[in-house]
Amino acid sequence: MDPFLALLHHFSTRLSSRELDSLKFLCWGKIGKRKLESVESGGDLFSILLEQQLITSTDVSFLQGLLVSIEREDLVSQLKQFVEEGEVTSPEDEPDVHEKRLQKAAIEVIHENVGRDWRMLMRKLGLSEVKLDRIVAAHPFSLQEQVVQALREWQKWKGKDAKVTDLIKALRDSHMNLVADRVEQKLLPLNNGTSVEAFRAGSCAV
Repeated sequence: MDPFLALLHHFSTRLSSRELDSLKFLCWGKIGKRKLESVESGGDLFSILLEQQLITSTDVSFLQGLLVSIEREDLVSQLKQFVEEGEVTSPEDEPDVHEKRLQKAAIEVIHENVGRDWRMLMRKLGLSEVKLDRIVAAHPFSLQEQVVQALREWQKWKGKDAKVTDLIKALRDSHMNLVADRVEQKLLPLNNGTSVEAFRAGSCAV
């Protein structure tokens, strides 16, 4: 199945009737009245938008605007992931919202502080040399992009089992203790005062 069509189908199943009505209203002026009246599902609406080329797999700006307008940030995030990676991870295979927030903060710190030793870190996280070589080949002139893409690969590979404590442990195993300390400090406000010692206990657990 075409990945973009699969994404639209997924969106369709996640829309409430009220949200669908809101989307139809927002499309007023873009789609004829008769066609809008025939829309009974998100799939119907997306089919018309595709037919009129208001949305395509390479131009999702109109679709993103619609989703933002109905305040479905979860679907906006999945759409952005599709644009960046060409695929979307099933929500059932993703970490919970809090864990994702922690990982995002940790990755920002790692991105800013880990340099040419990033491959050592990714080996500690379990990524294969083949994957690392592909990342370098795809981004040969940007060390920072290599770091970001490698961490995204790790997140995709681990899915819901990805843990920020694994990132901290891998940093320490790679002798990047200063970066690990910075990650822990960054995460403290997000954990309602969870102590650094608690993080270290979790990241050192076997």
